Amino acid sequence: MAGKGEATRARLIDEAMRLVAVRGLAAVSLADVAAAAGVSKSAVLKHFQSKEALQAELVEAMIERFTERVWRPAEGLAPGRERLDRIAELELDWVDGQDRPGGCPLMAAAAELDDQPGPLRDVLKASQLRWARVIRREFRTLYPDLDEAALDARVFQYKGMVLSYSHSKRLLDDATARAHARAAYRALVPAAG
Repeated sequence: MAGKGEATRARLIDEAMRLVAVRGLAAVSLADVAAAAGVSKSAVLKHFQSKEALQAELVEAMIERFTERVWRPAEGLAPGRERLDRIAELELDWVDGQDRPGGCPLMAAAAELDDQPGPLRDVLKASQLRWARVIRREFRTLYPDLDEAALDARVFQYKGMVLSYSHSKRLLDDATARAHARAAYRALVPAAG
């Protein structure tokens, strides 16, 4: 069982993640996190000595949460079609952000950090490259005869489907976004595949 300090730290991370998913990393202050969690700013500073320390731990927590919500439920399934189908649905669920406002905090952080060199970008980039390798591996299992360029194109199209879903659902309020994403996925991974 987690102690009070660990529980408070976890609550601070949760609140920071909710705020960041809506407002971005740079826009969220320690005072904002304190107010959202109902604690003093000094309580936040007790757990995170600076905004940069909070941001670093927050990016790691976002990556871990994505892994727990998207990869772990699919990991035990058969490689290839079964696993990839599950990953696709879980990743769309993750974008929906049913457990938090603002959708995918990793997408929010990526949009903010893509042109900002530094350790946060490096950690986020490494995680996204690892995820692309996972998706690539599943496509390789499904399509063992594809050449490397065609395989890379499938991964690119998959990532594009997820990003398009986020844009259509979250920005455009498109009620048909999920149906379109599923259709795009089915075109990318036909039933015969």
